[in-house]
Amino acid sequence: MNKSIIKSVVQFILLMLSQIVIFNNIDFLGYINPYPYILFLLLFPFTSNRSLLILTAFVSGLLMDIFGDSGGIHAAACLTLAYLRPVALRIAFGVSYEYNTIRISNTTLYERFVYITILVVIHHFVLFLLEVFNISSILYILQKTLFTSIFTILLCILFTIFFGRPKQ
Repeated sequence: MNKSIIKSVVQFILLMLSQIVIFNNIDFLGYINPYPYILFLLLFPFTSNRSLLILTAFVSGLLMDIFGDSGGIHAAACLTLAYLRPVALRIAFGVSYEYNTIRISNTTLYERFVYITILVVIHHFVLFLLEVFNISSILYILQKTLFTSIFTILLCILFTIFFGRPKQ
């Protein structure tokens, strides 16, 4: 079996387990709960099959829904993230994405921050919009999206810095 496939499977399992065991139990200020499990979808190989990404997004969201008893909102948010990922890649990395030459470990911190921020905010907005499902609570949805996104973005940036491949 390919070494990168084994590495990806291990990353997926570790991120899902850490989300289920640790991060789902964090309830900062009553409503801030980070979701770093989406980092796997953000770092999914850029040159791989898009259908595989969408399938992986659905499975990861479904697992979160099963363990969180959330009725499909994580699956919908992850599918939205996977579907809009090429747009975020184009915005954050520009020409490098167009020519399939990007590696997350070779990008600047600013590019990484823009890419992660776009997709985390989209994921969280869809997640909380479906969770509340009441347009009259839009300020609450935006507030929850903002604060949870900040926490998740910080964790994702830290994970990519500390656990990313060192530059040669």
